[in-house]
Amino acid sequence: MKLFCLSAVLTGAVVTPAVACDICSVFSAAQARGEIGKGFFGGVAEQFTHFGTMQDQGMKVANPAGQYLDSSVSQIFAGYNFNELFGLQLNVPVIYRSFKRPEDLTIDRGTESGVGDVLLIGHFQPYRHEEKKFTFSWKVLGGIKFPTGSTRRLHEEVDELTAPPPPPGALASGIHGHDLTLGSGSYDGIVGTGIFLNSHRCFLTTSAQYAIRSTGDFDYHFADDLTWAGGPGLFLVLKEEYTLALQLNVSGERKDRDTFQGVTADDTGVTAVYLGPQINFTWPDKLSAEIGVDLPMSINNTALQSVPDYRIRAGVTRHF
Repeated sequence: MKLFCLSAVLTGAVVTPAVACDICSVFSAAQARGEIGKGFFGGVAEQFTHFGTMQDQGMKVANPAGQYLDSSVSQIFAGYNFNELFGLQLNVPVIYRSFKRPEDLTIDRGTESGVGDVLLIGHFQPYRHEEKKFTFSWKVLGGIKFPTGSTRRLHEEVDELTAPPPPPGALASGIHGHDLTLGSGSYDGIVGTGIFLNSHRCFLTTSAQYAIRSTGDFDYHFADDLTWAGGPGLFLVLKEEYTLALQLNVSGERKDRDTFQGVTADDTGVTAVYLGPQINFTWPDKLSAEIGVDLPMSINNTALQSVPDYRIRAGVTRHF
């Protein structure tokens, strides 16, 4: 299931603003991203993923039909920090997908779009330590995903059970209903944690999120999945007016195979690692933006699947 939900804010620099100018800038940057400071914040985040490579059991295979899937997930989010420790955030994904795949002896082209599964998350900061040139903070989160997205495409899994055998010469598709669906039809739990470490102009972020799935529409059960991200970074510019940071981001995911009507869906498991740069920019203590690119370093998948060639992420946050 290629949904790639964006998690709530997990990391933040928390220092007192009555210290050196560089540290003031770090504080303002965290506040601009909505990570600290009481009040409302909101924004939009976009992730575009191009699936143009076919793999079978982790090995690249030919793609004579030129099948592909382009997936765009725009997350509109809003939240409120009740204090420096606790806040809530609501994510509403708007999804657009276009695809090309073989269907028997013909080629099927189409699009799928609409609102995905809405996510409500609470985040809490149980520990932080701050000095003049050093900051460490730890956050945890928990939430629930609601079945608001259409599951019309999941019905393809039912259709495949009753479809006649493909004719001789037909090409196998690596794009199925579980890849195109906008929602799962299930209530799912989300738990996660994140760490931010800052020393002078250097920083390190790490975060992990685990999705606990339940059975949804058509008796389809998406497998639990683990996603993680993080890496070292450097503040290239630290001023009270704005900050500019460059980070090397390492991310990954681990998902087992789904089950459909009690039977394992072989073409749904994946373990992947991505690497790429990310640029973060903030203006005073109200507005922030980021953009990053993820390139696959390793993808080990089960059966025949379309896998990502690259991902592009961008986002803007306004702290009121």
